[in-house]
Amino acid sequence: MLLNSLRHFLTAGLAALLISPAWAQCPPMPQAAATPEQLAAAAPDRGMLWRLTRDGRSAYLFASLHVGRPEWAYPGPLLREALAHSELIALELDLADAETQRLLARGPRHADALRLDAGTQARLQAQARAACLPEQALAALHPLLQLATLSLLAGRWEGLDAAYGQELMLGRWAAEQGRPIAALENADEQLRALVPRRAAPALRALRQGLAQLEDGSLRPVLRRLAAAWERGDLAELADYTRWCECVADAADRAELKRLNDDRNPMLAARIAALHARGQTLLAAVGALHMTGPQALPRLLEQRGFVVQALHPAPAGAGQGLPSPR
Repeated sequence: MLLNSLRHFLTAGLAALLISPAWAQCPPMPQAAATPEQLAAAAPDRGMLWRLTRDGRSAYLFASLHVGRPEWAYPGPLLREALAHSELIALELDLADAETQRLLARGPRHADALRLDAGTQARLQAQARAACLPEQALAALHPLLQLATLSLLAGRWEGLDAAYGQELMLGRWAAEQGRPIAALENADEQLRALVPRRAAPALRALRQGLAQLEDGSLRPVLRRLAAAWERGDLAELADYTRWCECVADAADRAELKRLNDDRNPMLAARIAALHARGQTLLAAVGALHMTGPQALPRLLEQRGFVVQALHPAPAGAGQGLPSPR
């Protein structure tokens, strides 16, 4: 089975831009169990946070999740403190940028046309109906982006929605506080990574992703990924390929490398370049980029950064952040 659950996990931020709240009445939109004030006051730290130090200055690296629950829209104490120190927020994409939205909606220009046979088209339409979408709501999108959107909506059955992803939370915070946002990738780069150039592997990914929606196997994977992120369990995320039941052959391993590892050197280079500008930086990148032989913390160490885990803190570490300078 191709790494479709990983693809959906990585494309959640893109698909969030393509879902209109008016489109889907079911599955249900997650509902908060308390007021925003109560959620903000009680928010614990979630995910993973590192301090990066080089050239006598500090930056922060946050392992984000592209989907979330209502209570996850509020940062915990350590992340709030890191944000307060930060002068620049770096995200994989600036989802509020109009040109980014235009390019994502336009879809991939690098990829071969993906012409669907009647059976595959019917399966895609059946999943759109199951998500309560109007018949033509997704018709203008590349089929793999349609699949990503449908997979996001299936995540609502698990209480997960892209509206509560960490990138959107950080983007809203930056706008409220007047902090600039820098994009670590552009829309075309993400689309090139997430949509295969050739039609054959794209069609294979589409069919296998549809099978995951049809048999319900996507939902427990998303649930387990989200739970591991929430408790800051990097070891569980690093062991993804063992428990996802989605890496069966060399093609799957190559796809994982293309989706995740191959993007990390460029992400590390751009984080380092932003740090060199002199502003205190907080960079948020999807949590699976913190795993594997090309894990971002490891690549940043190779670029001369001292990398210190802040959350979860190493045993015996104190609470709170030292001054960023």
